[in-house]
Amino acid sequence: MVEDLEQDSFNIPDDLLDSIQHNIENIIKTFDVPEENKMEVIKQINYMYSRTKYLSLTDELTELPNRRCFDNEFNKEFLRAQRYKNNLTLVMFDIDHFKHVNDTYGHQCGDYILKQVSKAALQTFRQTDTVYRTGGEEFMVILTETDINQCIIPLERFRKTIETMLLDFNNQNISITVSIGACQYSPDIKTKEELIEKADNALYKAKNSGRNQTVLNTCL
Repeated sequence: MVEDLEQDSFNIPDDLLDSIQHNIENIIKTFDVPEENKMEVIKQINYMYSRTKYLSLTDELTELPNRRCFDNEFNKEFLRAQRYKNNLTLVMFDIDHFKHVNDTYGHQCGDYILKQVSKAALQTFRQTDTVYRTGGEEFMVILTETDINQCIIPLERFRKTIETMLLDFNNQNISITVSIGACQYSPDIKTKEELIEKADNALYKAKNSGRNQTVLNTCL
């Protein structure tokens, strides 16, 4: 708990960081040095800032947006759905028996599988949908302008893609599956945390019903 509080205290809002970056540029411009030197310093600072900001929102292994990015974007989409009554479906999926894979084949194999699953997700879902790695073998997908009945087709397509995917790590053939849970926003869902919980309950049901399946929480 104490560690979480310490981390939260350093969670500086992006707009504040942007303001700090802009102020640094203005300060550099006041330096009594040749103009070309100022521009070079500003260029380097801008690069480091952009790189740092990218890494703060990106999972280094899979290059998917991370949990912090998900929290930012999902908050916006949830508020938009509340205000304009847009369709919004939240998907959660994870890799079945992933700990067994790590224990059997090693963590390098686990990393390889995470990358392959991430690539498959990016290739399966629409460009308007965003896939996030939110921790370990857990992923979330924000499906905008999509109701719960529409999402079953892409979710099952993705599940079957993973089920039939040929994975070869160090000349070892490995088969994996994923379990998927989803829930659509409805007016009776008052907070984004409640929608996340309902999607998580659907995923929990999928895993406890035998895994390698998709469960929709049709709470409408």
